[in-house]
This record gives sequence, C-alpha cells and structure tokens, in this order.
Amino acid sequence: MKTIEDLDVAGKRVFVRADLNVPLDGSTITDDGRIRAVAPTIAKLVERGAKVVVASHLGRPKGEPDPQYSLAPAAVRLGEILGKDVAFATDTVGESARAAVAALADGGVVLLENLRFNAGETSKDDAERGAFAEQLAALADLYVGDGFGAVHRKHASVFDLPALLPHAAGDLIATEVGVLKKLTDEVARPYVVVLGGAKVSDKLGVIDNLLKKADRILIGGGMAYTFLAAKGHEVGISLLQKDQIPTVLEYLAEAEKRGVEFVLPVDVLVSAEFPDLKTKAPANPTVVASDAIPADQEGLDIGPATRELYAAKLADAGTVFWNGPMGVFEHPDYANGTKAVAQALLDSDAFTVVGGGDSAAAVRILGFDENAFGHISTGGGASLEYLEGKTLPGLAALEG
Repeated sequence: MKTIEDLDVAGKRVFVRADLNVPLDGSTITDDGRIRAVAPTIAKLVERGAKVVVASHLGRPKGEPDPQYSLAPAAVRLGEILGKDVAFATDTVGESARAAVAALADGGVVLLENLRFNAGETSKDDAERGAFAEQLAALADLYVGDGFGAVHRKHASVFDLPALLPHAAGDLIATEVGVLKKLTDEVARPYVVVLGGAKVSDKLGVIDNLLKKADRILIGGGMAYTFLAAKGHEVGISLLQKDQIPTVLEYLAEAEKRGVEFVLPVDVLVSAEFPDLKTKAPANPTVVASDAIPADQEGLDIGPATRELYAAKLADAGTVFWNGPMGVFEHPDYANGTKAVAQALLDSDAFTVVGGGDSAAAVRILGFDENAFGHISTGGGASLEYLEGKTLPGLAALEG
C-alpha cells in the first residue's frame, strides 16, 4: 500500500477521502476527534503545495441534501485546527464544488458538502456508484484515502474512486492498519478483549474470530444481558436479543473448549426507568447481583464488584482491545463502569487499543488523556470487521 510520501503532490489537486462523521448538537460539534485525527495528513499535503479537496460523509441522509447533515460546521473546525481558511462547497460535484476547486491555490483546502447528499455515493448499483465516482474524479489529479471509519463500506468515494486516480493511503489509515496488525500478528500476551455496547449481534463476528486469538474476553454494556440470559438468569426489562441466545451459548462452550476465559458481570446497576440524557437528572440506580435483576428493572451499567473484577483481569494484560462502553456512560450515574475500564487500561502496562465509536467518544467525554492510550481508533465498525478477518473494500482499493 503506497503512502502519501510516494506521491508527487506539488501543484496537484489531491482528493482526500476523510471521515468527518462527527456528532452534532444542532450546528455544534460535540466531539471533534475525527477531524483532529485526519488534520495531520491534510497539513502535510498543504505543506507540500497540494491543492487539497477534502470529502466525507456525515450521518445517514437519504441520498439528497438535508441541512441537518451539512458538513459546514466541520469546515469551520478543520480551518481552526489547521490554522488556515478552509473553503466550503455547498454541493458535492456541482457548480459550487467545481468553482471552489478551480479557485484553489497551491496549499489551499476546500471541503465538499456531504457525499451522501448524492445517491450515487452509497448505491448498491455498480453503474450508478461508478458514475458518481467519475464525477468526483474530475475534481482531482490524485486520491488519498484517509477515512478509516468508512473503509468497510463499498461506497463510491471509498471503493470506486481510487481505481480512477493514482492513489495512496493517508497517515491515519497507515497508522490504523499498523495498530490492527499488532492485534492479529505477534500479539503480546495475555491478550484481553473488552466488548460492550448495545447489541450482541454487532459483535458476533469479532467474538467468533477473537476466540481463536484472545486469552480473556470481558463483556459489558447492553450486550451483557443476552449472555446473562443465556446462562439462565432473569434480566428484567434489560436490552435482550433472545434470538442470539443459541449463538451465545455456542460461543461460551467454544471459549471453555479453547481455554479462553469468558468474564461476565457479577453485579449491575438497575433502574425501572431509562435515564434522561438531556437534563442528566439524578437516576438513583440500585446495585444488584447479575443473577438477581428484578423483573421490572433494567440493567444500565456494570456494578462496583464487576468494576473491581474487570480491573483485576486487565492488570496483567500485554495487549488490550476495547470496543463498546460498559453502560449508559452519557449519564453520570451510569458512567462509572466505562470509567473503570478506561482507568484500568491506563493503569496496565499493556499495549492498549480503544476501538473507535462510542468507546473513543467516551474516553474524551469522560475527560481521559487520549495520548495516554496506545491508540484510539477512528473507526469502530471498520476495526471490528478487520478483526473479524473480513476484506475491507476501502483498504483493498488502496492496495490495488
């Protein structure tokens, strides 16, 4: 896979496929981690005299313009981080985009409007997707893929466009792939995997693959209740995927067969009501044993005994991969489980990887120093699919 050092970019129009899919509260960016992650690649291209055309998706618009998903706030924030003006095109391949790109001086930067405002970006029809890729290719001379959070998508700007232009991987993607290789090749042991988040179905593929590699797997978040139900425990009104119980039982049996330690919560915080995440009003949860959840209560975080247990299971780790919060971390009454895991990673001497998505957001929102972790990924879904052993379209395109 070529890197940007392999490209002669001076005076050339360089299309950078970034991942600026940041959370917004209206027009306010609540977590700019993904913008900061790609900024060094853009800055390097600027320093080398490229005319940089940045493009990204944001959210899930329906293939047409939708103001709530505009990338305009990202253009402002990117400019602040780079310390220079970033022009903003109000469309993707239309008159505004063509004019903004034509006006670029060497070292200039323009951000195109949300790629998903064009149905061709996400189309499953190869011809429609290819036609949009050709329109994007007309705006550039070279392609740099640096949107790691999107490389598992077979989308026009991720998969089809690199085939139309000389291409290379940006520094962010090169770093992400290097880190993920450390989680699959020559892993420092014990190798501990911490999985949380809402749905067990989102993690089945990675559990299946990591059962062959990990020494210990710790489970938290909403997905834990399907595991607890599989063990025969009452889970009340907790998040539960009953249809996944047979598969979960297979994985528990496989873990025992392989000697992989599978650790479930021993206590949880429960409440009869889901907390108000806007007002953050006190929720006053109750701590109960994980096999004694009341029928009218919902588990919303791991309890204090589980926090201590998980910290102990992480203390001697050589490598840790963590994906998914332990509870509803957005509310202070249910943030302590996620905080405890983050702190345990920092207290260990392990090579620690936070696998993007909500876990990465939680690290920042809860006030941890990002630089204290070995690596914080910008792509939760992409990281998981890589660890599942899947071929990621965006990486395959850059290797071609």
